[in-house]
Amino acid sequence: MTPLPTLRDVLSFYAEAGVDAALADAPINRFAAPESKAVPARADDETGIKPGRPATPLPTAVIVNRASVPDDTQIARARALAGQAATLDELRAAMDGFDGCNLKFTAKQMVFADGNPQAGNHVRRRGARPDEDIEGLPFVGRSGKLLDRMLKAIGLDRSKAYIANVIPWRPPGNRTPTPLETEICRPFIERQIELANPDVLVTLGGPAAKVVLGTPEGIMRLRGNWGVHRTASGMAIPVMPTLHPAYLLRNPAHKKLAWRDFLAVKAKLTGGV
Repeated sequence: MTPLPTLRDVLSFYAEAGVDAALADAPINRFAAPESKAVPARADDETGIKPGRPATPLPTAVIVNRASVPDDTQIARARALAGQAATLDELRAAMDGFDGCNLKFTAKQMVFADGNPQAGNHVRRRGARPDEDIEGLPFVGRSGKLLDRMLKAIGLDRSKAYIANVIPWRPPGNRTPTPLETEICRPFIERQIELANPDVLVTLGGPAAKVVLGTPEGIMRLRGNWGVHRTASGMAIPVMPTLHPAYLLRNPAHKKLAWRDFLAVKAKLTGGV
């Protein structure tokens, strides 16, 4: 006889499946049959129900988190809200009130940005990770510490850079955002770039580079080569795609590639390019 799974086995299964957040305090047995209640007989029998016969259960109303049906309408809504924001604070408030991306309902909070928006040097990456979802700031874990060291190596820190995510809400299980989720969030990151008006953009990892540069190319083809991000108002901002710090932690031999990319950024900022 096959032994029943232990609680540890069940929790491991959920973790591997990406289930990492409870949406309700009490568990729900969705395999249980609906309860039926007997209706007592009445003297005049106006109900037409015979004594002892169970009544047909009434439909049960289930209240769930308000979620949207993601479609082109939500992209248009996001574009309109982003376009109305005249400052970064207004953009943040607009994103806080936006309910058109379902990622908002599974994330603990929005991860907007960190650093100095007047610094002129902007770093972009794909989406919020678990530790960022808790603290509400981008790059606060091991990847963040490595990024801080990379910035320090070229004479920068978070007071001289502005860090933001392409996707401001962490996807459940830290999965990759869907193309539609990315498109819904695109107007916000594009407006954020436009309002901050950086001298240089650095994208970390392939997904961020694809959104900012509008290209399907992989990061190994893109990294090390200057690109251009054009805003809605016509600004042309130089972009350096490079490898994500999380990737570098798994593949330390490629740190030399990222180092070359950051040296190119330093040269651009000091007028050497």
